[in-house]
Amino acid sequence: MFILNITKKQIIIVAIILIFCILIAFLNIPIRIQKIIYKKDYEEYVQKYSQQYNVDENLVYALIKAESNFNANAQSSKGAIGLMQLMETTAQDVCKRMDLNISNNELKEKLLEPEININIGTKYLSILIQQYGNVEIAITAYNAGIGTVDNWIEKDIIKADGSNVEKIPYKETNNYVRKILRDYKIYTNLAWTVNSKVAVDASTVLL
Repeated sequence: MFILNITKKQIIIVAIILIFCILIAFLNIPIRIQKIIYKKDYEEYVQKYSQQYNVDENLVYALIKAESNFNANAQSSKGAIGLMQLMETTAQDVCKRMDLNISNNELKEKLLEPEININIGTKYLSILIQQYGNVEIAITAYNAGIGTVDNWIEKDIIKADGSNVEKIPYKETNNYVRKILRDYKIYTNLAWTVNSKVAVDASTVLL
């Protein structure tokens, strides 16, 4: 008769391994939750146009999340349309720069198409980043408008380098910028691949 001889040390080692495996399983729960909250819908279009216009795709995801939460049919009371909540007048100007042949009559309907909206919206974001030289002021202008932001900078309410965006006087824009910068950081650090074990804890990101 074969008697299995297991020492106390072996039992402890097995117990440690089991505890470690359980901890790994629980650590993956926040990753799954964050994947639900921080979606990457329309990934094909976001990657395509962020690369084309040299914009960080994680910033585009954060902006779409703030603007429409990935609802392609979103329309605001102010007339903003689609995933990146573009105003028709803004989209018209950007289309001219892009030589994108969309008539004014069909533009509203076209902005509800995810690819076209992301194409124009990402291009507009890239224009703002190039104009202001930093992400902070670019997304401030995306929300409040170029004229308003230029006025704030001229009056030294906010700095052109984006170092004091917490001073933005519009509460809506202030919250908007803080949210996008927070989500941008989360998207950047979030492990998105199935095999990755590392995720940023959203509770540690400064609100």
